[in-house]
Amino acid sequence: MLRRAIALAAEARASGNPPFGSLLAAVDGTIIKEERNSTITDADISLHPELKLAKWAARELDAETAAATTMYTSCQPCNMCTGAIERSGLGRVVFALSNEQLATLKPGGGFPPVPQEGPALLDEARVPVEGYY
Repeated sequence: MLRRAIALAAEARASGNPPFGSLLAAVDGTIIKEERNSTITDADISLHPELKLAKWAARELDAETAAATTMYTSCQPCNMCTGAIERSGLGRVVFALSNEQLATLKPGGGFPPVPQEGPALLDEARVPVEGYY
C-alpha cells in the first residue's frame, strides 16, 4: 500500500504538483479511494491528498466504516491534514516519509512557522462555543 502511495506521489509530481499521494484501504486490503496532491494545477493550497481523502470519508462513509480504514500516504500528514483526519474518524495512518525526513529534502527545511498570539477575550470568545459540545 505504501508503494502505491509513493507511485501516486510520483504521478502528482509528473503532473506539475508537489510529490504527495495517499490512499484509503479497507480492512481486507481493498483500496477504497486514491488521491494525489493537486495544489498547483487546481490553484488551491488545501488540496493535499490526505485532506481530500479525509473530507471524502467524512462525507461518504459511515462512522464504523471510516474507523475501519487505514490511510497509506507517501509522507506524514501535515497539521492541517492531521486535524481533518482526526475529525473524519479514520482508523489509522501509515506513512512512508516523516515530516522530519521531508524537511531535510526541502531547501531551507520547509516553511517558517507563523507567529501566533492568544488566548485573548476569553469571556467574549466562549459565548458562541458554550453549550455546543
